[in-house]
Formats: sequence, C-alpha cells, structure tokens
Amino acid sequence: MTHGKHVYGVVASRRLGKSLGVGPITDNMCNFGCVYCQLGRSDYVPHVRKNFTPVKDILAEFDEALQKAPEFDVVSIVGDGEPTLNTGLGKLIKGIKARTDKPVVLITNGSLFFDPETREEAAQADIVIPSLDAYDEPSFKRINRPYNGLTFEEHFWGIVDFSKRFEGQLWLEIIFMKGLNDSEDAMRSFKKLLEAIRYDKLYLNTPVRPPTESYAQPVDATTMKRIQKTLGGIPLDYLSKDDYMSDIDDSVEALKALIKRHPMHQFEIEGFLRHRRENPKKAIEALQEDKNIEIVSYHNYDVYRFKH
Repeated sequence: MTHGKHVYGVVASRRLGKSLGVGPITDNMCNFGCVYCQLGRSDYVPHVRKNFTPVKDILAEFDEALQKAPEFDVVSIVGDGEPTLNTGLGKLIKGIKARTDKPVVLITNGSLFFDPETREEAAQADIVIPSLDAYDEPSFKRINRPYNGLTFEEHFWGIVDFSKRFEGQLWLEIIFMKGLNDSEDAMRSFKKLLEAIRYDKLYLNTPVRPPTESYAQPVDATTMKRIQKTLGGIPLDYLSKDDYMSDIDDSVEALKALIKRHPMHQFEIEGFLRHRRENPKKAIEALQEDKNIEIVSYHNYDVYRFKH
C-alpha cells in the first residue's frame, strides 16, 4: 500500500471498489465544520481557492505510487480537507487521466460549485460525489457550519447547476443524524430539493465513526428505512465492509499509516490482521500505547483515530 503525503491506498470502498486516494489538501483544512466529520474539528479556511499544494508535487508522488501500487479500480480525489479549495484541481485531474485509464472520482462537499471555474474543473472527473446534508438555511448552519458567509441557497443551486452541466456520473450523498435532519418535515424538503438535481445515484448515510460533535448521532435502522421509502436511494451499512491493504511489512506501522488517513474501528483492525494471519492482541496493544492515537468508544465498539 502507498503511504505518501498526498497519495495513499489502495483501500477497498463500499461504493468504489479498490481506490487509490489522492489528497490535494492536507492538514484537515476545510471551509465546512460539519458536526459529523470523523476527522475532528477542521482548520477553517475561507471559500477562497489557493495553490495549497503544487500539482507537480502531487503528480510526482502519483507516478511513484503507480510503480508499486497493487491493482485499483478508481482514483479518488479526496484528502484531509475540501479538495476543490486547491486551484490546481483541474490540472491535477488532467494529469491523473494522462497517467491512467481508471476513472477519476472527486469526493467533495460541493461548497464551491457556485463558482463557474470550480464547476468547470470538477466536471473533468468521471464521477463526482457531493454532499447535501441540509435542507434549508438553519439546518445548513446547524449541520455543515460553513465558513465565511456561504448561504444554503448558494450551496444548493451550485450543486443543481453543476448537475445539469456535468456529463459524467453524479452520486449524491446525504448524511442523516438523529434529531438534526431526519424529521418528516426534513424528508418533505429533501424530496423537493432532489427533484431539482440531476443525479445518477443517491446514497443514504449516517455516522458510523465518532463525529466531531457528540450530538451528531446515527439514525436507527427503522428511521433509515423510512427515509429510503420517501427518498429512494441506497442506504449504506452501519459498519463499513472496507477491506484495508498495505505493503508495509510491519503490521503496527501499516495500521498507523492507515489510521492517519482514515479512522478504523476494532473490527476493521481485526480483519486487517486476520488477512495477515496475525494475532490482533499485540498490534492492538501497540496502538493503545501510541500517544498520537486516541481510542473513542462509539456505539459499543472502539474506533482508533489520530489526534489533531
């Protein structure tokens, strides 16, 4: 498995298969402060795009990854923050496509789709997965907590406009939380909003790892069925079925590299070690002793994540 500053994977995803990740933003910089974010509190940055990381540096790392990465199905542009904040996004997508024929996926909060230049660059991807967790201005401020004055109208109509111009696959995702956006009134609002968006798939999700705010709790199975009945879409399982892989020989170091990119719960860690035919006890004890890792108990299972 590749573990660079900007390129990592391959990680198996419920939606995308085997994914090679590319992060144009590092250090958890985001223009949203979503209450459900599994990475913890972000370092807020305004809705102003910058050259956070030179594309040539990312592509150089991508070239190295291609030489040693196992087989993968897609290249996912995501990272530790909002990828569309990087002004090199379009150039990055072009560079990746020049190096591989695998589909390029952009995972984004969709916050900058009100900007024509951002829409044009994002449209070069094959699959775009934006989030729409709020249904009006109060829920937008309550759930996504945008930085620097972005309104729900700008956010929503940016996604609508992008959806009607984009020629690739648009997979919309909504994160549902108990008491925040799961009411009957919210469902009626979401249903009306979705009628304006041209999307190919709708994923219904709920927090499965400890969120930034403890009150961002997952909805139960009954509620998710009710949501699906109203909106359609594809509910994602509560516990991820992701299959983690690494080419780092030392299992503890491999797990640390994985956890730095993506929090892992105890079942994922145990599954990773079983694939290696190793007893989980020693590795888990080593993770518990690492001062850079915190363990959070969440709905009767332990989640391991890096401290920020």
